Amino acid sequence: MALQTSPKLLRVGVIQDGRIVEEHHVLHDSITIGDDARSTIVMPAAMERPGRFKVLENRANQFHLIIDEHMQGRVNLGSSDVDFDALRSQGLATRREDATFDLPLQESARGKVELTDATLFFHFVPAPPADAKPALPPELKGSAWRTVDRLFFGILATMLVLYVGSVALIASRPTPVEAEVALDQLEDRFVRAIIPPQPPAKEEPKDTGSTPEAKPEEKKPTEKKPTTASTTPAPAASAEERRKQLETRVAGTGILKVLGASGSGGVIADLLSNGVGSTNVAEALQGAQAGGGALAVGAGGNGLGTIQGDTGGRAAGIDVKGTTGVGAVDTGRKQTVKVPQVADAVPEVDSSEVKPKDLARFIQRMKSSIQRCYEKELKRDPTLKGRVMVRFNLKPDGRAGNIEVDESTLGSEGVSSCIITTIRGWKFPFQPSDDVPVSYPFIFSPGD
Repeated sequence: MALQTSPKLLRVGVIQDGRIVEEHHVLHDSITIGDDARSTIVMPAAMERPGRFKVLENRANQFHLIIDEHMQGRVNLGSSDVDFDALRSQGLATRREDATFDLPLQESARGKVELTDATLFFHFVPAPPADAKPALPPELKGSAWRTVDRLFFGILATMLVLYVGSVALIASRPTPVEAEVALDQLEDRFVRAIIPPQPPAKEEPKDTGSTPEAKPEEKKPTEKKPTTASTTPAPAASAEERRKQLETRVAGTGILKVLGASGSGGVIADLLSNGVGSTNVAEALQGAQAGGGALAVGAGGNGLGTIQGDTGGRAAGIDVKGTTGVGAVDTGRKQTVKVPQVADAVPEVDSSEVKPKDLARFIQRMKSSIQRCYEKELKRDPTLKGRVMVRFNLKPDGRAGNIEVDESTLGSEGVSSCIITTIRGWKFPFQPSDDVPVSYPFIFSPGD
């Protein structure tokens, strides 16, 4: 059975003036150098060196040495030392599209890279053994029995035994049979409760055969109630008095109050001029005009004739099914709603495994959640607008790590923290072999 060895660590150090000034031990992370603050090893700016250069890249759990056309140094491949010029000229290192050379490193490889102001060395070292976890002696280890209150446990067990025994004893005894009690054996108070006393029967008079003469019923004098204002007046002897009484009752109610508001006699006089019940509706409402409009009823009482008013509409009878004419309705001024916008942008991706266009397409699909962060703070400050540069590392599992706002002209901490929380919950459709640095600008505007 082959022994499984743990992977070795890559030791990387910087030598200046004969002293090691910086040292790193990495297992899966890539090593970058340059004057950028995000670099693993930050060095002064140089003309021949970019701001951030990945000199040792980890892909698929194997480190690769990345050099350009001007770098000098040596690397030991196990059997001999080879300088960088030989690597480039003999084809030992693979030339890439970005004019750099890629050399896979075995765990036995070691070398150095000569820079302008320092020397970078690297080699593989065994990983330190895992620290053994401290264990307590057996006499100090806790157990369930030691943590139980023994007095309480004894009382609880005793009560449980008594309860179970009592239930078993009651269940084992036969159910007693209750003898039925006769009604005469009950006490009087129970008899009175069960059988309520019956009311005494009324004695019917015996028929003697002689029928007494029926006494004539005495008529009770009818009491006259005092006449009040709310009672119905006595019927008048003549039609003239009946008309006056009816006019007084209906003059102040309903539509007759409105129609009878003009003229000395008004509509009431026309309505009741020829007697109640004999006058048709057309004659009763003839001449009922008030204000700028009038209501007239055609002859025969079977429909409205002409509606004259100042609205400019047409008239319609009761039996007419259509109407024409309508006034103008003011619906107010049209208003334009401003829609907040989050402009599309192109991300900066420092890897060949993730294409910027694919990443930008994914972020644009998820842009609605970023827009909600902006709209929430826009309610507090309607003039809020600006640019937020977000940087994060795209991890091999598709999640974002080390999320931070690198630059913001928006001036809103609420939007920045909401963006970081939102991106942390995204699942990207990429699985790179190593962390990929990504920079993406979000440009917010309240809308046109």
